[in-house]
Amino acid sequence: MEEVTVDDVLSVTNVFSDLVMLFVVLDIVAIFIMLFLEKYDPRVFVTWLILLIFLPPVGFILYLYMGATFYNRYRFTPKNITDTQMMRAYQWQRGRIEEDYAAHPDRADIFHMAKSLENAGAWPYSANNDITLYTEGEPLFNDMMRDIANARKSILIEYYIIRNDHDGNALMDLLISKVREGVEVRLLTDAFGIGKGPKEGIFRFRNAGGHYATFHSSLNLLLSPKKNNRNHRKIAIIDGSMAYCGGFNIGDEYRGEGPLGHWRDATVKVVGEGILPMMIRFCADWQYCAKRDPLRPVEHYMDIDFAGTGGRDRMQLVSGGPDTMPNNPVQMQYLSMIVNARRRLYVTTPYLSPDDSMMVALANAARSGVDVRILIPDKKDHIFLFWNNLTCANELMKSGVRVFRYNDGFVHEKMILMDDMCVSVGSANLDHRSLTLNFETNVMMYSRRLNAQAADQFLADLERSTEYSCEEYGRSTLMMRIRMAVSWQMKLLA
Repeated sequence: MEEVTVDDVLSVTNVFSDLVMLFVVLDIVAIFIMLFLEKYDPRVFVTWLILLIFLPPVGFILYLYMGATFYNRYRFTPKNITDTQMMRAYQWQRGRIEEDYAAHPDRADIFHMAKSLENAGAWPYSANNDITLYTEGEPLFNDMMRDIANARKSILIEYYIIRNDHDGNALMDLLISKVREGVEVRLLTDAFGIGKGPKEGIFRFRNAGGHYATFHSSLNLLLSPKKNNRNHRKIAIIDGSMAYCGGFNIGDEYRGEGPLGHWRDATVKVVGEGILPMMIRFCADWQYCAKRDPLRPVEHYMDIDFAGTGGRDRMQLVSGGPDTMPNNPVQMQYLSMIVNARRRLYVTTPYLSPDDSMMVALANAARSGVDVRILIPDKKDHIFLFWNNLTCANELMKSGVRVFRYNDGFVHEKMILMDDMCVSVGSANLDHRSLTLNFETNVMMYSRRLNAQAADQFLADLERSTEYSCEEYGRSTLMMRIRMAVSWQMKLLA
């Protein structure tokens, strides 16, 4: 056995010192990046600062892996739309709001909101739609599977989760049969969300000639900060004549057959001009993910000069993600609905962790006399977010916001209802991840009929819920308070 000399010890010490110095320098660089390039919430900045100072190697690696966002506009550049056909589609719908306002000047408040959302990055408003609202999985899946089975030309599907279960495999079998019939079928999933999906079904789908792509790759999930940027959208477009968009994923549990029991969610079916922005949304996402398998011209999938169905429902597609930061249109949409509410504001969300601006806006709305009610789950599907819900609820209840916990299974719905005209349904939760990290899409509807339907469903849900209170929060045990504190910090790191 060789004897360890003083020189050996000094050599190892020097290497260790060099590594420490390297990480100190890298930490300083990371801190300067956060100060001058990142637009972080001060609480997030402090959390990262503590990690970088007290755990230099670990903190720096975590920052690169989870926290760095300053180069979003560069790494997501391929998602930008430059295709002239897509831009023509945008211009075609751009004048719809002025035309409708001229015919209905009594609805000025609604048109002003639609205009502000368009200027914030939402798609232009359309007035010629027939929209169906689904709040239960059974009728939704039955109708969507029937429409897919009747497809004759194209099926474009973009989903965060497709489960490896009866419903997930039934969808794959149906898509495979449509490919064999000669229908062009393109399926886009998120690499993180599809992790436990129907891999054998996807394999057979590709072998049959189906087009398949994932939003980011498995390598991205292991080695890149893109792991945090997930495509959370749920969109299905069939023959360019109808489209589904909302919060339901594909799987048995979304029919209420999972461990959480009865599942409450919301999705809409659109027939009319509102299909066009969903088509553009899919094209942009596919263009980013499948550069070697390009789409055909937009006109192949739908005629952008079609006159629609004569429907009376008005809508606006609102999409957001890290490529739109720091002015995320989804965040602007939610904030606009909160501050413009005059009579009532009903919010259903599985995850209640809004940023400071929305917390203040919700509190001020309640103080001004708006009937603000929020429905959250009483069951845990993500433990950290469950405890965050209770922390945020307590702060809001101090200002007069009423918070209810849903007892009849699990509520996964992302719906905001404002006064008597506006209602939003989509994929975006009221939390840090949906408003800053994920790619999301909502349908903003301007319809008294749909507003009333959504309000009836919300009030029916409250009958199966328990109202929360500051007094109940105050009875939390020490362990519960520790969980809430830890969960809050984990939320900021997410």
